[in-house]
Amino acid sequence: MKYPSIKSAKAVNEHIILVEFSNSERKKYDVTPLLSKNIFEPLRNPIFFKNFKVDIGGYGIVWNEDIDISEYELWIHGIPKP
Repeated sequence: MKYPSIKSAKAVNEHIILVEFSNSERKKYDVTPLLSKNIFEPLRNPIFFKNFKVDIGGYGIVWNEDIDISEYELWIHGIPKP
């Protein structure tokens, strides 16, 4: 199954990202459950957390070469926002 790509994304607080997909649906994604994993530890820093970009092609959001979240994860585990 193909999932919609990411059109835009922005941090709305210290742990929530609002994502707009190519099909115009919007979802809120909470990174809190990921923070227990060592790789995502830097996201605890609010300044670092807000410093991400949408990957070329909209296949994920990227903080650096080690930390990213795929469009699949954001789509499946995001909460629909009207």
